[in-house]
Amino acid sequence: MTTEATPTTTSLAPTGRQVWTRARGIALAVVLLLAAAVAMAAVRSTARHGELDPRSADPYGSRAVAQLLAERGVSTRVVTTLGAARAAAGPDTTLLVAVPDLLTRRQQTDLHAATASAGGRTVLVAAGSWSVERLAPGVTADPATSSADALTPQCTLPEARRAGTADTGGIRYTTTHLDADSCYPSQRLATLVRIPAASGGGDTVVLGAPDILYNDRLDEQGNASLALQLLGSRPHLVWYLPSLSDTAATETGERKDFLDLLPSGWLWATLQLAIAAALAAVWRARRFGPLVPERLPVAIRASETAEGRARLYRKANARDRAAAALRAATRARLAPLVGVPVSQAHSPEALLPALSAHLAGDGQTLHSLLFGPPPGDDAALIALTDQLDALEREVRRS
Repeated sequence: MTTEATPTTTSLAPTGRQVWTRARGIALAVVLLLAAAVAMAAVRSTARHGELDPRSADPYGSRAVAQLLAERGVSTRVVTTLGAARAAAGPDTTLLVAVPDLLTRRQQTDLHAATASAGGRTVLVAAGSWSVERLAPGVTADPATSSADALTPQCTLPEARRAGTADTGGIRYTTTHLDADSCYPSQRLATLVRIPAASGGGDTVVLGAPDILYNDRLDEQGNASLALQLLGSRPHLVWYLPSLSDTAATETGERKDFLDLLPSGWLWATLQLAIAAALAAVWRARRFGPLVPERLPVAIRASETAEGRARLYRKANARDRAAAALRAATRARLAPLVGVPVSQAHSPEALLPALSAHLAGDGQTLHSLLFGPPPGDDAALIALTDQLDALEREVRRS
């Protein structure tokens, strides 16, 4: 009694160690990227805590300006909602908008409508192209910022001439107002613009950089003089710090989408990472070139090749393909023996008449043998093999 050994199967799935070896480079890059993002956020949050807040004594706060104004009789009040900012607009009030780009389009339009004829002064700090064209119509922000921080006035505005050189370098502006004061130019574009109101005696001041309001920059150049003159022309100063939680944004039904809230630097960094990833994929991708013939390192006997292919056919139950291969090989060997070109060996109209002329058998039997249907089981396949072998021997003897 013989027992058949059960064949063992080898799993082709990668092991956990292989997966880790392949993915550890990508995982390390992701961890480093996240760590860099957290570090940058921590440094930014620490250094910019209370930025432009008149209650903050941090380097980027503005408490020093508020205290100097208080000594000169100017009261400072902080508001964080659009409604409070609109209600505070008046002829004896200076309204400072700290971050105009945080406002939505509808909020910018409403704020401009409230301040246009109020008779007071509106100061826009570092207003970009998102906000300046609605808060100060006729003023356009240039995409390129100033390359220098300290600039000279070069205008007739009394406040600028008395202050002299100041750190106003930042966003640059152009204006269509003929009566506007364009000061502190950088490459012929102003970084401080004052536009008189059409009625009411008020005006709007667009300041390209917030540096003159920072605690740690107030004692440099003519920053303190310029800041006190711009913000102290009225007895009351309303300091508007726009907030993302401002209910007016919800009431107007307008919100910025996610991409608008992201800093432009992060968007460019994401684009650069995507391009780098694409280039790395092209670099590491497999390239298919032309086929190159190579000599086998060892000689393999034809019998071993035939046995290996037979095992594959048997494992797949491919009796039809095995029978087709046997018949095709037999026809290719019989054709030269009966005077038929090899190119026509698989044509019944050319091969069968030539075989019938050499044999005494029935042509119908030859057709079924050489071009018939595939065998139904292994026994029929073995029988077909014997019949083809017998036919070939008979033709060779004839």
